[in-house]
Amino acid sequence: MAVIKELLRSEEGGAISFGNHKLPKKAKVEDFEHDGDRLKVKTYAAITKLEKNGMFLYESVPGTSVLNFLEREDGVEFVAEGDQDVQITLGLTDGKSYEVFVNGSSIGAMKTGLGGKLSLSVELETNGEVPVQVAQVS
Repeated sequence: MAVIKELLRSEEGGAISFGNHKLPKKAKVEDFEHDGDRLKVKTYAAITKLEKNGMFLYESVPGTSVLNFLEREDGVEFVAEGDQDVQITLGLTDGKSYEVFVNGSSIGAMKTGLGGKLSLSVELETNGEVPVQVAQVS
Protein backbone atom coordinates (compact mmCIF):
# COMPACT_ATOMS: atom_id res chain seq x y z
CA MET A 1 0.00 0.00 0.00
CA ALA A 2 1.24 3.43 -0.94
CA VAL A 3 0.06 6.41 1.07
CA ILE A 4 0.55 9.86 -0.44
CA LYS A 5 3.32 11.32 1.72
CA GLU A 6 3.13 14.76 0.08
CA LEU A 7 -0.71 14.71 0.57
CA LEU A 8 -1.40 15.94 -2.98
CA ARG A 9 0.54 15.39 -6.19
CA SER A 10 0.08 15.58 -9.95
CA GLU A 11 0.39 12.37 -11.96
CA GLU A 12 0.99 11.72 -15.64
CA GLY A 13 -2.02 12.04 -17.92
CA GLY A 14 -3.73 14.75 -15.87
CA ALA A 15 -4.54 12.62 -12.83
CA ILE A 16 -3.83 13.50 -9.20
CA SER A 17 -3.15 11.41 -6.11
CA PHE A 18 -4.09 12.72 -2.67
CA GLY A 19 -4.87 11.88 0.95
CA ASN A 20 -3.17 9.86 3.64
CA HIS A 21 -5.41 7.54 5.66
CA LYS A 22 -2.54 6.69 8.04
CA LEU A 23 -2.18 10.18 9.58
CA PRO A 24 -3.30 10.43 13.22
CA LYS A 25 -3.83 14.23 13.02
CA LYS A 26 -5.37 16.48 10.37
CA ALA A 27 -3.10 17.78 7.64
CA LYS A 28 -3.89 19.92 4.63
CA VAL A 29 -2.49 21.37 1.43
CA GLU A 30 -4.04 24.52 -0.01
CA ASP A 31 -3.62 26.41 -3.29
CA PHE A 32 -2.11 23.45 -5.14
CA GLU A 33 -2.12 24.27 -8.85
CA HIS A 34 -3.07 21.49 -11.27
CA ASP A 35 -4.10 22.01 -14.91
CA GLY A 36 -5.20 25.60 -14.24
CA ASP A 37 -7.24 24.70 -11.15
CA ARG A 38 -6.59 25.33 -7.45
CA LEU A 39 -6.93 22.25 -5.28
CA LYS A 40 -7.23 21.88 -1.53
CA VAL A 41 -7.00 18.62 0.40
CA LYS A 42 -7.64 17.90 4.08
CA THR A 43 -6.82 14.42 5.27
CA TYR A 44 -6.17 12.08 8.17
CA ALA A 45 -7.42 8.74 9.47
CA ALA A 46 -11.01 9.95 10.04
CA ILE A 47 -11.71 11.86 6.78
CA THR A 48 -10.24 12.85 3.42
CA LYS A 49 -11.72 15.82 1.54
CA LEU A 50 -10.78 17.37 -1.80
CA GLU A 51 -11.97 20.71 -3.20
CA LYS A 52 -11.36 22.16 -6.66
CA ASN A 53 -11.62 25.95 -7.08
CA GLY A 54 -13.52 26.12 -3.79
CA MET A 55 -16.08 23.51 -4.84
CA PHE A 56 -16.61 20.07 -3.27
CA LEU A 57 -15.15 17.19 -5.32
CA TYR A 58 -14.43 14.18 -3.04
CA GLU A 59 -14.92 13.09 0.57
CA SER A 60 -14.41 9.78 2.32
CA VAL A 61 -15.24 8.73 5.86
CA PRO A 62 -13.02 7.36 7.27
CA GLY A 63 -10.02 8.79 5.43
CA THR A 64 -8.51 7.27 2.31
CA SER A 65 -5.46 7.59 0.13
CA VAL A 66 -6.62 8.16 -3.45
CA LEU A 67 -4.45 7.18 -6.38
CA ASN A 68 -4.74 8.36 -9.99
CA PHE A 69 -7.93 10.39 -9.53
CA LEU A 70 -8.91 11.44 -13.04
CA GLU A 71 -11.85 13.75 -13.59
CA ARG A 72 -13.41 13.70 -17.04
CA GLU A 73 -16.42 15.44 -18.56
CA ASP A 74 -18.49 12.24 -18.19
CA GLY A 75 -17.31 11.10 -14.73
CA VAL A 76 -14.32 10.15 -12.61
CA GLU A 77 -12.06 7.19 -11.96
CA PHE A 78 -9.60 6.49 -9.16
CA VAL A 79 -8.20 3.86 -6.82
CA ALA A 80 -9.27 4.20 -3.17
CA GLU A 81 -6.98 2.78 -0.52
CA GLY A 82 -7.69 2.37 3.17
CA ASP A 83 -7.77 0.11 6.21
CA GLN A 84 -11.56 0.16 6.71
CA ASP A 85 -14.70 0.12 4.61
CA VAL A 86 -15.54 3.70 3.57
CA GLN A 87 -18.40 5.93 2.50
CA ILE A 88 -17.31 8.07 -0.48
CA THR A 89 -19.19 11.13 -1.67
CA LEU A 90 -18.35 12.68 -5.05
CA GLY A 91 -19.26 16.11 -6.40
CA LEU A 92 -20.57 15.60 -9.93
CA THR A 93 -23.11 17.28 -12.25
CA ASP A 94 -26.59 18.02 -10.86
CA GLY A 95 -29.44 15.73 -11.91
CA LYS A 96 -27.41 13.28 -14.01
CA SER A 97 -27.37 9.47 -13.93
CA TYR A 98 -24.08 7.64 -13.48
CA GLU A 99 -23.11 3.97 -13.75
CA VAL A 100 -20.83 3.07 -10.83
CA PHE A 101 -18.20 0.34 -11.00
CA VAL A 102 -16.35 -0.85 -7.89
CA ASN A 103 -13.48 -3.30 -8.32
CA GLY A 104 -14.55 -3.86 -11.94
CA SER A 105 -18.18 -4.77 -11.17
CA SER A 106 -21.19 -2.52 -11.70
CA ILE A 107 -23.07 -1.67 -8.53
CA GLY A 108 -25.80 -0.01 -10.59
CA ALA A 109 -26.85 3.38 -11.84
CA MET A 110 -27.26 6.28 -9.43
CA LYS A 111 -28.67 9.76 -9.96
CA THR A 112 -27.26 12.92 -8.44
CA GLY A 113 -29.56 15.37 -6.75
CA LEU A 114 -29.69 19.15 -6.79
CA GLY A 115 -26.22 19.46 -5.22
CA GLY A 116 -24.67 16.99 -7.69
CA LYS A 117 -23.54 14.64 -4.93
CA LEU A 118 -23.28 10.89 -5.37
CA SER A 119 -22.51 8.58 -2.41
CA LEU A 120 -21.26 5.01 -2.47
CA SER A 121 -19.78 2.49 -0.08
CA VAL A 122 -16.49 0.77 -0.83
CA GLU A 123 -15.22 -2.30 1.01
CA LEU A 124 -11.55 -1.69 1.72
CA GLU A 125 -11.04 -3.62 4.96
CA THR A 126 -10.40 -6.93 3.16
CA ASN A 127 -9.21 -5.50 -0.18
CA GLY A 128 -6.83 -2.69 0.82
CA GLU A 129 -7.25 -0.82 -2.46
CA VAL A 130 -10.12 -0.83 -4.91
CA PRO A 131 -10.56 0.79 -8.34
CA VAL A 132 -13.69 2.93 -8.72
CA GLN A 133 -15.13 4.25 -11.97
CA VAL A 134 -18.16 6.52 -12.26
CA ALA A 135 -19.42 7.15 -15.80
CA GLN A 136 -22.34 9.31 -16.89
CA VAL A 137 -25.13 7.35 -18.52
CA SER A 138 -26.23 8.79 -21.89
